[in-house]
This record gives sequence, structure tokens and C-alpha cells, in this order.
Amino acid sequence: MNTLRDIKCGETVKVKKLTGEGAIKKRIMDMGITAGAEIFVRKLAPLGDPMEIKVRGYELTLRKADAAMIVVE
Repeated sequence: MNTLRDIKCGETVKVKKLTGEGAIKKRIMDMGITAGAEIFVRKLAPLGDPMEIKVRGYELTLRKADAAMIVVE
């Protein structure tokens, strides 16, 4: 089971499901990250956190802790 946290810069993946609960899961879904959405990993910060992604036509920055809740394929 791969999560978005494990994906390298320059790769495109598809969201399979979200594993978070409550307010955190809702916040991630409000950003447009839902099952079936394609995510392109644009950049990683020098120490790896946060990561910059492109989803549904806009750019977004996520912490690695949040990215670990997003299961991808």
C-alpha cells in the first residue's frame, strides 16, 4: 500500500482512498483530493517536508504527515 508520502518528485499517481478521520480528512477532501483524482508531485522541500503537488489544475503544498493519509496507486 503506497501513500502519497512515498512518491518521488516528477511522478503522477491516482488517489485510491483517504485513511484520515474527522476534520483532517474533511480538510484534505476540501482541497480536491478525493478518490480517483490524479496527483502530480512537482517539488519536494530540501528536507523533504513539505511537498508541492498539482491536483485538479492547481498547485498545493502538503505536509508529509497529511500525505501519509492518502493511499495512491
